[in-house]
Amino acid sequence: MKKQVQVKSNIPGPKGASLLQRRDLHIPKGPFNTAPTFAKKGEGAILTDVDGNRFIDFAGAIGSLNAGHCPKEVVEAVKAQLDAYIHPCFHVMMYEPYVELAEKLNEITPGDHYKKTFFLNSGAEAVENAVKLARKYTGRKAVISFERGFHGRTYMAMSLTSKVKPYKYEFGPFVGETYKLPYPYYYRKPEGMTDEDVDRECLRRLETFFLSDVSYEETAAVILEPIQGEGGFVAPSRKFVKGVKEICEKYGIVFIADEVQTGFGRTGELFACDHYDIVPDLMTMSKSIAAGFPISAVTGRAEIMDSAGIGEIGGTYGGSPLGCVAALEVIRLMERDQLPNRAKEIGKTVMGYFQKWHEKYEEIGDVRGVGAMNAFEIVTDRETKEANKELTQKMIQSCIQKGLLIMGSGLYGNVIRTLSPLVISEEELHEGLLILEGVLEDMCTYRQKE
Repeated sequence: MKKQVQVKSNIPGPKGASLLQRRDLHIPKGPFNTAPTFAKKGEGAILTDVDGNRFIDFAGAIGSLNAGHCPKEVVEAVKAQLDAYIHPCFHVMMYEPYVELAEKLNEITPGDHYKKTFFLNSGAEAVENAVKLARKYTGRKAVISFERGFHGRTYMAMSLTSKVKPYKYEFGPFVGETYKLPYPYYYRKPEGMTDEDVDRECLRRLETFFLSDVSYEETAAVILEPIQGEGGFVAPSRKFVKGVKEICEKYGIVFIADEVQTGFGRTGELFACDHYDIVPDLMTMSKSIAAGFPISAVTGRAEIMDSAGIGEIGGTYGGSPLGCVAALEVIRLMERDQLPNRAKEIGKTVMGYFQKWHEKYEEIGDVRGVGAMNAFEIVTDRETKEANKELTQKMIQSCIQKGLLIMGSGLYGNVIRTLSPLVISEEELHEGLLILEGVLEDMCTYRQKE
């Protein structure tokens, strides 16, 4: 097996270190950076930095590159679009790629009802506009999200997000009429409770909310990640997700599925909602929709989408032609190469390693995954399940120094997650996992045989 990783210098190397000085001088410290170096070239699942170091990418631009770095078909489509026009602005003069992409998303998203779609720039903007539409359609104000959920960094999205640091600390006051309720976390369930008990209690809390906090008659929407991303790749049961949807239907509440991170093949289905056999009223999408080009979408029931009047939704750069043609090519690649099926194969391989490590190393408290959305938790003690954020960060940085790009997540900052491009080869996948295994070998404690 030919090795893809090449580490020629300390990371950052000389060129990277020089750029890092310029970055610190001219850019605020607020935007975080996982790897202390700078990209030079990306192809498939490989990134090369400015000093010639080659990395296997298990971060995928935080889940934005399911189709890989610089897919040839996407690059060619964008180049052709650049020769035609860059941005006439859909609100000034319309263009066909916008319509074509809307047609395609209306076709492939869950449900055979009449749907409509419009486009924005980011996942947070999609969330903002989905909430606007839900409020407009229902005439209600309250919006419910869930503990550990992440929905973005703009004010409505940040208000719906459930993690104080680094997302919300000292940025308040936040948007009113937003509320958070429990979401299953089976690994950390109270002692004596079964998974079924957790589901039942979470659904009971949702029903009770309408008696104790805000009437259902004033509740516009519930927004839910079918599998939590930044929250630590926490996957609920079908019973819970279907139960939330049924409660929404019972009370006329708009059900919004946030598929920004879970969409476009990541979980082994085109959309994570397909695992739960549910049809959302509105769906938000971004990240891997366009191989890294900034575009997002809201797709939903036509009657909800049409509730806003002319000029009430949109944005100058929303649905740029470059993003639209890139997204159309990504969807063709997903269909042609069956990338959701590839996600299942990746997940099987990754979880095989993870389960072996869970048996071997004391610090790995839990492993979990759906498709190619996989994670494990680092703890100080398996009995108490106390999170070990410090060790998690040391592991991530050690991986980077050895040529593997990987990221953390979770409410406690102790989850290591994998979001490799779905085009990663088996050889690259195993090479990356062996790097991670070497780091675990260096930093973890062998479990005592019982």
